Amino acid sequence: MKGYFYSIVTDRQKGALAELIKPFLFILSLIYGIIIRVLISCSSFDQKRFNLRIISVGNITVGGTGKTSLVELISRYLKGRGNSLAILTRGYKRKGLDYAGDEPRMLAKNLEDTPVIIDKNRARSARRAVREYNCDTAILDDGFQQWHIKKDLDIVVIDSLNPFGNRHMLPRGLLREPLSSLKRGDIFVLSKTNFVSRGDLDKIRLSLVKYNPRGLIVESIHKPVGFYNIKEPGKLLSLVCLKKEKVVLLSGIGDPVSFLKTISGLGVGVGLELVFSDHHYYTVREIEVIADRARRSGLKFIVTTEKDAARISEEAISILGDLEILILRIELKIVKNEEPFFNRLLGLYSL
Repeated sequence: MKGYFYSIVTDRQKGALAELIKPFLFILSLIYGIIIRVLISCSSFDQKRFNLRIISVGNITVGGTGKTSLVELISRYLKGRGNSLAILTRGYKRKGLDYAGDEPRMLAKNLEDTPVIIDKNRARSARRAVREYNCDTAILDDGFQQWHIKKDLDIVVIDSLNPFGNRHMLPRGLLREPLSSLKRGDIFVLSKTNFVSRGDLDKIRLSLVKYNPRGLIVESIHKPVGFYNIKEPGKLLSLVCLKKEKVVLLSGIGDPVSFLKTISGLGVGVGLELVFSDHHYYTVREIEVIADRARRSGLKFIVTTEKDAARISEEAISILGDLEILILRIELKIVKNEEPFFNRLLGLYSL
């Protein structure tokens, strides 16, 4: 099945291949690092300013850190206190064409009264937020690497399960820019803290303090709130509706391991797990194959994420027949330093 990860070589062969290309990747990382440092340095001399508050939510690594849920939390909070805001995000390329992508679609669905402006040129979308929506605030989704934009608050999301990868930059590691860039952060939000030990969290904290002693460190979890049927998105089902059931677990996200842990933690059995690449767009044929495998395994429920649901077409949904796709609704919850976090947000409006 196209897009599905499966192994055709042994672990020993993989290890040998990794050792063989490691020096080459290390050299590429050094070159990449030099380019990034130059870009950051040049951008700092000509940062664009706008007539609205800019809150950046981003990360220093590639992969799923949980920033989309944080964007949603901040949006709801500021909207609730009367601010007029927009979310500035970018689309993705698929078959040479621009399309919205899963995160923007998910945000637009969950935040119906908040404009989600999709444009790779964030400066242009910031001007549009003021001109068309009269916004006083813009949330810059995936904005840590938008060096050319002057931000009022730089929030960096750190995945507690894999905070800095192997501490090497791309392509040798997961870092988008050097760890010294953490000095730009105002707030560090540690995500998925319920999946790691206090000792591991303390190590992450020490690393952050080393690079940025002034940054506020916040701890958070991704809290499941319920399931809903892909055909009935407005009807939230209980978290125990699948307890003791066996399901097909379907995901094409940056961190499928956390998704598996979350589902297993709810007492749901996983009879079949299908993991696709991040941002994978599901074709009708792929959904047909998935549905066939589910039936042959005697499974009647397919469980997936909200991001994945945004990449399943109505045509694909129509062929499911007696099978049901249930989507896990997740919300980010701050479990440590919640009040200081919101105070930092409110402080933007007292300047």
